[in-house]
Amino acid sequence: MTAPLDAPESAQKAEPEAITEGVRNTANRSLRQIAWQRFKRDKVAMAGGVVVILLILTAILAPVLTKLFGYPPNEFHQNLIDPLTGGVLNDPNDPMSGLDKTGGISGDHLLGLEPVNGRDLFSRIVYGAQISLLVAFCATLLCVFIGTVLGIVAGYFGGWVDTVISRAMDIFLAFPLLLFAIALAGVIPDGAFGLTGNGLRVGVLIFIIGFFNWPYIGRIVRGQTLSLKEREFVEAARSLGASNTHILFRELLPNLVTPILVYSTLLIPTNIIFEASLSFLGVGINPPTPSWGGMLSNSLQYYTTSPHFVIIPGLAIFITVLAFNLLGDGLRDAFDPRSSD
Repeated sequence: MTAPLDAPESAQKAEPEAITEGVRNTANRSLRQIAWQRFKRDKVAMAGGVVVILLILTAILAPVLTKLFGYPPNEFHQNLIDPLTGGVLNDPNDPMSGLDKTGGISGDHLLGLEPVNGRDLFSRIVYGAQISLLVAFCATLLCVFIGTVLGIVAGYFGGWVDTVISRAMDIFLAFPLLLFAIALAGVIPDGAFGLTGNGLRVGVLIFIIGFFNWPYIGRIVRGQTLSLKEREFVEAARSLGASNTHILFRELLPNLVTPILVYSTLLIPTNIIFEASLSFLGVGINPPTPSWGGMLSNSLQYYTTSPHFVIIPGLAIFITVLAFNLLGDGLRDAFDPRSSD
């Protein structure tokens, strides 16, 4: 659309100059800056990212939060529990006062108390976040490391190297991971590799989840590498005499950061659920160390008298997994807008 003929010359030039300025501003921004602008417009993904940050801060500051708003996670409060039913009493000074329908939620116990033991649920949820996020993040890092290295090597070199790695991926993908994890965790000795107790349990969970899940990201990296290795910048690096190592880790790897980052954010909630499942089945974190899956397992027999004991750890898992999924979807749409079409 052009300006009217009788308009001043400055008005006729205003629109082309505005278009040119917009194109110039877009050209001056990097792909990451453009992706960040897209991500900021996705309010749902931004909300997921805020929740993820709050969860991470909660896990890191668990000892501080417990001192400020709760009690030690393994401290019993038997005087608040009905010895017959195991529920939380309305009035600890009157055993005939009946059960508290809120589960003991008060200013002293923000999320109430566990039945029977009377442990503070707030502190146990907060410390449970440490276990879930620690296992999920470390397992994801191990998975991403193995999958990225093997995927990029398979895609770049091809031939028999690609065949061997691809068949290994097929074998790992066909492996019954949950059954193997249950069997392996069930036969772990009390001490091994210089670790004991839950330190050993956490290490084994990280190894099982990370080592046996790498083919998922390995396939993504391999497919992207097959496409990138035919691009002009790789041919230019070869013509300049660059080594294979330089091409792999200086030319190809920086261009794979985006899909690796997006897939990692989608893999973390899967690992959180996996750890919670093992703890729920009794082969994950040993009690009395708090774990969301273990808390859910212990709560099933009290769901009629103390429903809060079931709802609170279930909500913790639900909110955490949902937040990471929303964040991952937002990052995927920001870095690849065509995926949302």
